[in-house]
Amino acid sequence: MPQTPATIWFLDGGVLSAVPLAGTLQLSPALLWLIAGSVLCLIEVPVPTAFTALTMGLSCIAVSLICWIFPIQFGLQVFLWMGLSTGGVILTRRLLPKRKVSAIEDSKEAETLTEILPGEAGRVLYEGNSWRARCEDDKLAIPPKQKVYVVRREGTTLIVVPEHLLHS
Repeated sequence: MPQTPATIWFLDGGVLSAVPLAGTLQLSPALLWLIAGSVLCLIEVPVPTAFTALTMGLSCIAVSLICWIFPIQFGLQVFLWMGLSTGGVILTRRLLPKRKVSAIEDSKEAETLTEILPGEAGRVLYEGNSWRARCEDDKLAIPPKQKVYVVRREGTTLIVVPEHLLHS
């Protein structure tokens, strides 16, 4: 389709059409995809999106190159962009390292708030919060206001040992 230097693109019934306008810049679909891709890639810098915006931006740039070489309908361009973006996001999710579930480090200090009876649960103050806790030794009782060490976590229950047991 012949174009004049002053052309604006708009969507007309699913087809991207060009309309000449006096005094405006020429915007081709390839240029619009390139601008959108650049914006999405730049969004990744201040807003960490785990490479989702970057992948979508690179997909826009790929569609821009395809549109520049092969003039295709707008609906097909969007479908191509969605397919490339989805595939890219899935690929980057597989390449990113798995997040570790935060675990309690060994031998962190806590203080009992209530008595921990043998085989029963009590409460401890750990990192400023009250936690349900059990003694690792089922035959040992721990009185309140005693220093204990957290050895592990089972769900929302901390497993603790009294300080005197470690130092004896």
